[in-house]
This record gives sequence, C-alpha cells and structure tokens, in this order.
Amino acid sequence: MQVTETLKEGLKRSYTITVPAADLDAKVNEKLLEAQPEIEMKGFRKGKVPMAVLKRQFGDRLLGDAMQEAIDEAMRTHFEKTGDRPALQPKVEMKDGETWKKGDDVVVEMSYEALPEIPEVDLSAIKLERLVVKAEEDAVNEALESLAKSAKNFEDRRKGAKAKEGDQVVIDFVGKIDGEPFEGGSGEDYPLELGSGAFIPGFEEQLIGAKVGDEVEVKVTFPEEYGAKHLAGKEAVFECTVKAVKAPKPAEIDDELAKRFGAENLEELKSQIRERIEAEYANASRQVLKRALLDQLDSMVSFELPPSLVQAEAEQIAHQLWHDEHPDHQGHDHEKIEPTEEHVKLAERRVRLGLLLAEIGQKKNVEVTDAEMTQAVINQARQYPGQERAFFEFVQKNPAIQQQLRAPIFEDKVVDAIVADAQVTDKEVSKDDLQKAVEALDEI
Repeated sequence: MQVTETLKEGLKRSYTITVPAADLDAKVNEKLLEAQPEIEMKGFRKGKVPMAVLKRQFGDRLLGDAMQEAIDEAMRTHFEKTGDRPALQPKVEMKDGETWKKGDDVVVEMSYEALPEIPEVDLSAIKLERLVVKAEEDAVNEALESLAKSAKNFEDRRKGAKAKEGDQVVIDFVGKIDGEPFEGGSGEDYPLELGSGAFIPGFEEQLIGAKVGDEVEVKVTFPEEYGAKHLAGKEAVFECTVKAVKAPKPAEIDDELAKRFGAENLEELKSQIRERIEAEYANASRQVLKRALLDQLDSMVSFELPPSLVQAEAEQIAHQLWHDEHPDHQGHDHEKIEPTEEHVKLAERRVRLGLLLAEIGQKKNVEVTDAEMTQAVINQARQYPGQERAFFEFVQKNPAIQQQLRAPIFEDKVVDAIVADAQVTDKEVSKDDLQKAVEALDEI
C-alpha cells in the first residue's frame, strides 16, 4: 500500500492512496479462510467447501469489503503518522472508477483541510472583572408583592356593583350554535377571571359591566384553529347568568403566605427570594464575564483557519439572521443566503475561539458526563410536551443532535476551567449597571 502526497498548501492536503490488487486478493482469501469452517453448501460437508468454489460464490462481495477496509486502514495509518486532524470528513474519490476492473490496483484521491496547530495560551495572564450584585430590599419586596398577587383571593363586591377587568364573575352558561346547545358548551357556578384569557377571544370582554342577576348573551366565533374541529370557525351564542361579582384581593404578606409557597415563615421566604434573585444576577454576570474572556482570548491568539469551517459557519450565521429578520417564513424554501463580509468576520471569530476552546478543553481533560447529557436532553424534551419519549429516541438515533446538545455544555465547562486559572476580581455594582452591561452584549 502506498500513500503519495500531491498537495500541501496552507491547511489543504491531498494524497493518492494505491492499494495493490495482490493485497486485495490476499485480504479476500484471508476472509474466506476465516469463514470456511462455518460454511455449508449443497454437495459439501460443513467446512469442506473448496476455496475456489467459495471465491467464485462470495469473492466479489468480499472484494468490496476488502477495498473499504484497506482504504480505511491507509487513512488511519496516515493520520497517526502525520498527526493531522481533518477539519471535516476527508473527501475520498476513486480514480478511474468507471474503467476499473477486478485485478487492477485500486487508486483513490484523499483530500482534506487539516486543523491548525493551536498556540499555547498563558491563562494566568488573563485578567477579568466579575460583576457582583446584591439583592436589594426593594427587589425582594417587589417579588413578595408579585407572589401575593398570584395568591390572591376574590371577595364579593357591594350589591349592584358592575364587573371590571380583573374581577371574577361566577356564571352559569349554556352555549348554542344555530339555536342548539352543543356538547361541552355548558357550565354552572363557573368562576371566570375577566381578562385572564381563559375563554375564547371576545368572551370575557362582553361580561365587563355586568351585575349580579344579569343575563348576558355573549356572541363569539370559535377560532379557525380551535382544538375541537366540529366547533372551529363556528359562530356561537352563550346565554350567561351572572351569580356573583368579586373583586381581587392580594394575599397578606405574612407567615401564611410563606407557608403557601413551601417556606416555614416569612423570613425564610424572603431568604429564598433573595437567593433566587442573586442567582439570576449571577447568571447575567457570568454572561458578561464570558464575553470579556472570549474577547481576551480572541486578541491573544492568531492562527490559520480552515476555509471550509469558516465558510460553513458564515453560511449558518447568514441563514439564521435571515430567519430572524423573516420570522413568518418557517421553511427553508428560499434562495440561498450569501454571507456578507460581516458574516465571514464573525464566522472567523467563532471558528478561532471554537478551536481554541476545544484545544484547551482537551488539555484540561474536560468531558461532558452522561448525567449532564441526560439533563440536557430532559431540558430540551420539555419543549415538546406529550412527545418526550419520541424526542429521547430521536436524540439517541441522531449523533448530530447529540453534538448540538453537548457543545454548549463542553464550552461552559472549558470557560469555567479557564476562569479558575485566570486573575478574577469581584466588583460590586448596582442592578442597573449589570443590566447595562448585559444590554451592551447585544450591541457588539
């Protein structure tokens, strides 16, 4: 077997791999000898079928396997010897494929772009500032008030009071289409919060201004995409009797409220809220820290980038941005989106940082555990309620999706490893300052 270099230009590589016909024939004979003891054929005892017969019967099929194995072995040996790591799957083409016949040598052309050598980075020289925000009492109180509103009760309004948006009306109702009641269209003593959107569009608004004892005809049209197909798009009249009009009353902010949310008392609930708020601040602060880190890393290294990776990333960026600008266009039946110079520049940064982080992660033995992958799949599956099992099976059968889920976990773990070696200074700032820093990330 012979491997001959035909191109070495920058990161571009091309080689000719020649597999002699004699080597292929030897591989076929080797496979036949391995299988011979187990083969049974009419007219021969098990394991006694002559090699000539076996070769005539199975030779062509085994020849294809032998060719693939020989080429794979040559490629594996080549990469071990040269240390090259292809940026993408190498392109392999058989020369003279149309005229090749059994007994000829097999000659293939292998071409690829090699990943570049990644320079060493002194992580201890990186200086970062971590923004720290403490949860102010006003933020805790605001969260408490929000919880109290969500735990609100309703109390009867004075006699003769008209229902307002936000009030709760207790109603009996009968829905009719073409004068006939329909299944599922009736209810008694139903508590309906006006403005909640619990009923179909246009229903709740028509009860604003109603009083206890009023009989109101609510006229609505079921949406075309309504779940019950026999009602979709139909006009209906609901005969409603108002039995109570109640005003919302937020719950008292006290130990009882705390217990409703799983805390022992109000102080413990406040502590939990404070921790949650500060965790949200910490996540936002991490975004700012990560951007600052990536900016520094980008300025610290320079190396040649595989053109194919940059082009693929630029096309992906252009495609995604086009869909962001055309949210109503769900499919991909549009003209090819050509990347701009700005897209290419961003792609170069992403590819450069991606290769650098991968190199650092490898040197630091960063790995994504099975538990982390499982949690990532669970989190993603929640976006498909009722189809979680199907999503799990889809992920198991799709390595590309697995890689999409693994990549951000790996990146975050590498970032954490780099931050651990860097010089990090904590700086206490206000919530507004942190908000401005987060907003600035979108401007870059």
